Amino acid sequence: MKTLGIAASAALFACNLASFAQSDVPCGQTLNAPLRSSATLKIDSRPAGLEIVGTDQEAIRVSCTARDTDVVRNVRLRLSGTPTEAKLAITGTYLNGNLQIRVEVPRKVNLGVQMGAGQVKVDEVVGDKDIELYAGQITISSNREWDYKNVNTWVGVGEVNARAYGADKGGFFRVFRKETADGEYRLYAHVTTGQIDLVGRNAHTAAD
Repeated sequence: MKTLGIAASAALFACNLASFAQSDVPCGQTLNAPLRSSATLKIDSRPAGLEIVGTDQEAIRVSCTARDTDVVRNVRLRLSGTPTEAKLAITGTYLNGNLQIRVEVPRKVNLGVQMGAGQVKVDEVVGDKDIELYAGQITISSNREWDYKNVNTWVGVGEVNARAYGADKGGFFRVFRKETADGEYRLYAHVTTGQIDLVGRNAHTAAD
């Protein structure tokens, strides 16, 4: 019986790996795969409107829309890795078309995002975050208490609007940092030209 249990677990693990290897679909299709709570997810995307939303499901669901049918055909959603450490790549050649990507993930996930230009929105996701954008806007929002040990945001030209911390800084080379002794997670956000918004309930009282 024990041998059967081990064999079943191994088969399930192999199935999860296989599903990731086969997760390569065009923008017009929805991508679904298992993703565990507390997993690490790295996203590398072409310029787009990228929305990452926390849910109560231990799975990742990626949907993609665009005005231009050529964009829908040319853009690919590729997921690789395992249910505990995954990478999502949004690839393809296009000039415009209002590409919108929605990524639903477990509520507790460690995120890494890299995108050339566009808009990144992260809503109700608990965990470490490392988000880099060349031009555009990063918005991180939550109605829960902000539980960050280290917050480090930087904008080359633009604005850092950290309403969750009661701060608003605009102009050139705007930096906002906070350290909180009893926090748990790390937040790093960098935009060369654009805006960063931290929206939600008041954070822990913290010192610079």
